[in-house]
Amino acid sequence: MSTTQGTTPDRTMPSPSDRWTVSLVALPESLESPQAQPFLGACDVQHAVETATWGHGDLYLPAEMRLPIMRDASSTERLVLVATRPGTEGEPAREDVVGAAFLAMELTGNTHLATFGVYVRPDSLRSGIGTALADAVEALAAERGRTTLILDVGHAGEPPADAVDVVTPPTGAGRIAGDAPAVAFARGRGYALEQGERYSVLSFPLADDGVVDRYLAEALVAAGPDYEALTWYDRCPDDLVEQYAALSTLMSTAVPVAGLDLVEHVQTVEDVRQAEQTSRESGNDVMTTAVRHRPSGELVGYSEIQMPSSYGFLAFQDDTLVAPAHRGHRLGMLMKAQNLVALRTLRPALERLHTWNAEENRHMLSINEALGFAPTGVVALWQKRLA
Repeated sequence: MSTTQGTTPDRTMPSPSDRWTVSLVALPESLESPQAQPFLGACDVQHAVETATWGHGDLYLPAEMRLPIMRDASSTERLVLVATRPGTEGEPAREDVVGAAFLAMELTGNTHLATFGVYVRPDSLRSGIGTALADAVEALAAERGRTTLILDVGHAGEPPADAVDVVTPPTGAGRIAGDAPAVAFARGRGYALEQGERYSVLSFPLADDGVVDRYLAEALVAAGPDYEALTWYDRCPDDLVEQYAALSTLMSTAVPVAGLDLVEHVQTVEDVRQAEQTSRESGNDVMTTAVRHRPSGELVGYSEIQMPSSYGFLAFQDDTLVAPAHRGHRLGMLMKAQNLVALRTLRPALERLHTWNAEENRHMLSINEALGFAPTGVVALWQKRLA
């Protein structure tokens, strides 16, 4: 196989033993082509892991959605590696794939950084697959000149505060069971836990829609006449897109990042329009509620909901940001509650709305808790510097 985006590494990546072959997947022209088998196998592995971890496959990105996203190399290079048994003739078949890694490397902004996740079929754990994939990812990232790696791992639930064997990031917020296999795996490879993200789920139908209505009404009063809410779908209005790009840039540094080696990622109008196009191509509807400060005419906050068009039972609460100078007016609650009211009409079959927040972001977590989001797990962000 060869990689995408114009590079041509060897077909087989480094492996710690001869038990597994790790290969870089070429993106197929279509999911129906024979060349799509390894890519589909990688998606299958992620589906199996997410289902085993959370009890549902909501967090798995279906192949028909993942392919357009990976094809968009305008600002980020995204690669897939698969692990198979040695001796596979020709391209691996879908069922030959026993492990996969998804790697992302920004092309602007954080050009020193690579982020990745490793997935191994639940019936093939503790057999060296994860090690082989991580070795290959690290080698590939080093070839690309990346000096910092961030590995994300999802953990269902969270140990209680009085648990004995727990791992806590330096922020002091977020706990992971110390005996979780991923802890030994990450530490053994020289990674340090830098941040824990709380994974929360809001289940539908809500027990009482009136709770959201009440919070929205209270937030509108607190915001007062100086602020107005604006909502758009899929495409930001032309007269707002420059301001929206500026807020998106602020999002990269204005939220808690703990000790993660992140720098500002500037978003341009072109970046916004490309992201909108990719969302359309991947079958993902996006609703954005923003707040405009009337006296200045400036956008000062936004909150997005991602809604896969073919999966009406799930949605994802994405970025929510209020510019620092305008905090304290309940604008975060206003935007989130406004979106929840709109979802009643847009997604009547909605069952679950998923979201992630830094565990130390107590203000945003308080908003989510008030609206009914239930803590479901922790995503551990492990960091390693190669240089």
